[in-house]
Amino acid sequence: MSGGRGGSLQARLLLSLGLAIAVAALAEVGLSYRTALREADAILDGYMQRTAWSLRASTILEDAGVPPGAFPGLGDGGDANYEVYVQVWSADGLRAFRSDARITLPRQVTLGFANVRANGTTYRIYSLPAGPHLIQVAQDLASRRVAAGQLALRTVSPILFLAPLLMIVTVWVVRRSLAPVARVRRQVAAREPDDLTAIGPEDLPEEIRPLVEELNLLLQRVGRAFAAQQHFVADAAHELRSPLAAIKLQLQGLQRAADETTRTVAIERLGAGIDRATRLVEQLLVLARQEARLTARERPAAVSLADIARGVIAEIAPAAQARRIDLGLGAADPGMIDGHADALRILLRNLLDNAVKYTPEGGAIDVEVCEAESTVVLRVEDTGPGIPPAERAAALERFRRGADQSQPGSGLGLAIVQAIVELHGASFMLGESERRGGLRAEVRFRSPAPSSQVTA
Repeated sequence: MSGGRGGSLQARLLLSLGLAIAVAALAEVGLSYRTALREADAILDGYMQRTAWSLRASTILEDAGVPPGAFPGLGDGGDANYEVYVQVWSADGLRAFRSDARITLPRQVTLGFANVRANGTTYRIYSLPAGPHLIQVAQDLASRRVAAGQLALRTVSPILFLAPLLMIVTVWVVRRSLAPVARVRRQVAAREPDDLTAIGPEDLPEEIRPLVEELNLLLQRVGRAFAAQQHFVADAAHELRSPLAAIKLQLQGLQRAADETTRTVAIERLGAGIDRATRLVEQLLVLARQEARLTARERPAAVSLADIARGVIAEIAPAAQARRIDLGLGAADPGMIDGHADALRILLRNLLDNAVKYTPEGGAIDVEVCEAESTVVLRVEDTGPGIPPAERAAALERFRRGADQSQPGSGLGLAIVQAIVELHGASFMLGESERRGGLRAEVRFRSPAPSSQVTA
């Protein structure tokens, strides 16, 4: 597996586990070796004691003239690792017997075990009284350590064999455990740039499955973003074709104008066409921005719908006054929700733009913000012609306009409203106003937690 800046997970696991196994094996070897040495010392001390007690019970104490070789292992070429030397001292301090004439050890007054330096080396001596005599059994510590080391090595040798075997098993287990991760990596690496299908979560361990599921969700969001972008580009290309063609025709009409009056009319038409194209581009950009927010899922903040309604009504008021339309804010609860203030202003502005556009002169438009148990309702009602029930669902689609084509428009206003409604997880409904007789546009938001704070 290839490693990036964070390194390979497999390499880190193998290194960590290998170090853990090595440290544990070395610690076990050290502990076992020391334990084996202590046990070997105890065994050899016991051997020396048994030798002394067996000599005490023998006739060697009666005449002290037993020739070497009378006791196997006492200087007669027995096992060198267990080779012991025996001296017998009489009551007057004379050496009555020694098993090896080459080895001369001093008389040890202290009974029991003692370490004595003699003949250029150190001996382990066990002294045992036997009537008027003193039996000394000695062993060279150098050969004793060799024998103890051999015993200890036989004890720890299985550990030294099993540690590498355990490392091999660990490598196999780690690679097998990480095989699903490698499979997912290969699947992603082999994909085409436009392949956003979900990754199969089969046979994935529980630790990796959430990561793959989140990756699939990301692929879904990216897919929706690509689809929205393609849809936007297609719609923009289709819808811009007509106003641009109209502008070109109006420009040609201006060039062919024969007198000042015709030229003035052509300029006015050209200006109106440019305004329509500008408005369409603005609406397209707003729609694309809201859909991008929906895909990115920006973090919302606490806002007051009543404050937003007051600000938007102040912006729309001049256009309403120009048509003598009574525009006002009726019920105005604070309307606290978690949302995006800029997007909510666009939502209400589009609703009021449509209401002002289609409400006859001298009509009325009412805006309300009402709080219910767990919802906040933003409502716009007018005295216009409304939308027939059969056409209300289609009115939310892009570039769909009603039967009344007398008013300029791009057919994007309610589509933008619907995108912002989806961004906030709200619901949007078009109906007939019982009080005003025209259209009723109603958006229902979920109320936030009581601890929400108003943000600027």
